[in-house]
Amino acid sequence: MSRKKKIYKKKGKVIKDLTRNIFKIFNTDSNKLFNYKQIAAKLNISDSDGKTQILKKLVELAAANKIIEVERGKYKINEDRKYHIGTLDVTSNGNAYFICDDFQNDIFVPAVNLGKGLHKDTVKAYIYKKKRSNKLEADVVEIIERYKLEYVGVLQMHKNFGFVIPDNSKMYADIFISQGKLNGASDGDKVVACITDWPENSKNPFGKITQLLGKPGEHNTEIHSILLEYGLPYEFPPEIEKEAQSLPIEITASEINKRRDMREDVTFTIDPRDAKDFDDALSFTPLENGNYEIGIHIADVSHYLQPNTKLDMEAYDRATSVYLVDRVVPMLPEMLSNGVCSLRPQEEKLTFSAVFEITEKAQIVNQWFGRTVTFSDRRFAYEEAQSVIETQSATIPATVSLTGEAYEIESPITNAILTMNNLAKIMRKKRMKEGAISFDKVEVKFTLDANANPTGVFFKEAKDANKLIEEFMLLANRRVAEFIGLQKGKPSKNTFIYRVHDEPDVEKLAALQNIVSKFGYKINTDTKESTSQSLNKLLKEVHGKGEANLVETLAIRSMSKAEYTTHNIGHYGLAFDYYSHFTSPIRRYPDVMTHRLLQHYLDGGISPKDELYEQRCKHSSQMEELASKAERESIKYMQVKYMQDHKDQEFEGVVSGVTEWGIYVEITSNKCEGMVRIRDISDDYYIFDEKQYAVVGQSTKAIIQLGDEVTVKVKNTDLERKHLDFSLVNH
Repeated sequence: MSRKKKIYKKKGKVIKDLTRNIFKIFNTDSNKLFNYKQIAAKLNISDSDGKTQILKKLVELAAANKIIEVERGKYKINEDRKYHIGTLDVTSNGNAYFICDDFQNDIFVPAVNLGKGLHKDTVKAYIYKKKRSNKLEADVVEIIERYKLEYVGVLQMHKNFGFVIPDNSKMYADIFISQGKLNGASDGDKVVACITDWPENSKNPFGKITQLLGKPGEHNTEIHSILLEYGLPYEFPPEIEKEAQSLPIEITASEINKRRDMREDVTFTIDPRDAKDFDDALSFTPLENGNYEIGIHIADVSHYLQPNTKLDMEAYDRATSVYLVDRVVPMLPEMLSNGVCSLRPQEEKLTFSAVFEITEKAQIVNQWFGRTVTFSDRRFAYEEAQSVIETQSATIPATVSLTGEAYEIESPITNAILTMNNLAKIMRKKRMKEGAISFDKVEVKFTLDANANPTGVFFKEAKDANKLIEEFMLLANRRVAEFIGLQKGKPSKNTFIYRVHDEPDVEKLAALQNIVSKFGYKINTDTKESTSQSLNKLLKEVHGKGEANLVETLAIRSMSKAEYTTHNIGHYGLAFDYYSHFTSPIRRYPDVMTHRLLQHYLDGGISPKDELYEQRCKHSSQMEELASKAERESIKYMQVKYMQDHKDQEFEGVVSGVTEWGIYVEITSNKCEGMVRIRDISDDYYIFDEKQYAVVGQSTKAIIQLGDEVTVKVKNTDLERKHLDFSLVNH
């Protein structure tokens, strides 16, 4: 049996971290009393000098009211006063902020006070006022729960041991790996390391290597690293694939008899050209009274994905598909996502539908929800549907299909597209009038070669065909939510899955106003209505200009985050009082829950308790955020990879951010963003001016501020850190 190391050995030596270690003892049992002898024993301190230090520290802490002397010489922690539970937000410089519902603002945690707390850990912290500044600071006294234990990084070997240097800039400690825990990895490999222990007197956590990813800079290594850094899997376990393959997929006559048969209705899909999972289809039938019957048909995933199966639990754990620049990591195995559930053309499919009778003025006069069987007549790419809309032609005799062959599009389908486009425009106009905000942000896309190397950049902008699909999906999502959430015009108590979006934060809007005013724009935040109207005006005015991406990004950041919950507060951005996600169950687990609950209520079921569903909503929101971060990281990675082949080429750009260490510049032609470090601007000595969002030259008084047009060259590309360094050519 190994002997414990003593924290204190030599007489006269100050005991390291004595206050922190005393608090850890008190925190093990907040109701228990401790005297100095008991604390000394727990700290393995046996000499009189060490015990004296403990006694003095206890008296000092009691005088500061941090602990309470309950009986003579016996103390307990003062829990009523200064201790709070919260989470850590660690910054890249090693300091952190303590986030707690007990405080309006986040509280600064200097690096020395982190107590081995890591980013997003749940911790107990002691809150105190700093003497000189009187500002609150936090001191972490206990790690209640680690947010994560696995980190992606590069192994650096030192003789018979190594350290994993984490990719994540918020992970401030390298992970020590002993010889026996290398798991076959060698110097320079990119790996996944799991923290197994963090000894009291060690600066670094101890860990083991659980996965070897490959060499840094290799494409698949970096893509897998992005996924694993956010805890997102990139393959399905064999038992999940096996369960998916064993599902009965034949559409039987008995199953059809349980459903509304809509196979004879004119039905089609409109999706991106490279899509494989078709969640939704539209059907269109003109009625004798002059109205139209329009069906929004969604893959009936819940028919195949039965609750509490391994397949269902895997889908719940993932909660969402992840869309990276070169691949999709699906929520469901390919057999389901791209096969049996995908609404492919010329195939019968089981669907869950929202069917509406709509007038030519886009008024809903009847609605029906339920399970159906459908048959998609044709698949359109957005470009093909857009061609129909732009030519306003009921027949296109020589349209090129996705396979490269020419074909004729039947008149009923083209008429359906043209009519539904007109209806969509009416619905969109009404939505905007009621306060919806139009974020038609340009998406950056890459042209990739066979080896996933970027050969070009292009921008994807939503056109009428995209907006047609969007409006009918919004209609189905809203009406489903209203169907369950409203009973006889009043809010119901039925548990349901809502997609909610709170009103924007006043302070963030003020900050946005401050920034956009430098470009000559204004927003009016007096009322909810004026805010949405002026934001729409801002987005319209800025569209197509050099600063468009910057302003649109800042406007989006001023908004609250949309999330899933059973507690409805409405959707501010869409101006809907009731809104759910019903239309994408192949790629979103909340939609699966929505389908199940909707069918439960259609069958006359009573409302289930909301606790389990609320927990699942929270998990789905968290996974959505992680997937979004991974998607952004993959775009950054591809931008850096693309710019590697464009060194020494000059680019026009816009200053997209200003900090004390440099300015960020976004290249206008490809939206790639990099940094020009202040120390590298050679024509003067520049200092950061926070109020002006600018850096100011001390001799020339030259100002480089947010939104300025500049010329830059690529100085350095770092694929591992996904970072670009620029040199400033002209400003």
